[in-house]
Amino acid sequence: MIRSWVVAFLLLLGGAVIGIAGAFVQAQRVLVDLPWGTVTIPWGVPVVWLALISAVRGGAWAHGSRWGAWAVVVGWLLTTVALSAETPSGDVALSGGGRQLTYLLGGVILASAAASLPLPRHHHAAPTPDEGPR
Repeated sequence: MIRSWVVAFLLLLGGAVIGIAGAFVQAQRVLVDLPWGTVTIPWGVPVVWLALISAVRGGAWAHGSRWGAWAVVVGWLLTTVALSAETPSGDVALSGGGRQLTYLLGGVILASAAASLPLPRHHHAAPTPDEGPR
């Protein structure tokens, strides 16, 4: 029982770490100069989404239930929303531009979908020759 709460708390913190890192990494992009103009390739958003989905599924497996996945989602969401708020000095870590809104909305949809997936069934080990068929 205690172990379950400790794992859930650690997963919540892991989601918060992804939220903090994601607020800054999602803005990364590459500018490619082509003959007809410059093309912007935003690589930060898919990288953070991939990390978030991986952490959500890993949280479900680590906790042994979907509660672990939802702990990661809640940690990410609380941190991301907090970083979207304006500080008293007027600073914002995650602004309200199109890329940022895509990051937030896409992250919520993808993380919720990943957390809603069932856990994989545990396959039984193959019987040893001494045990015979199960």
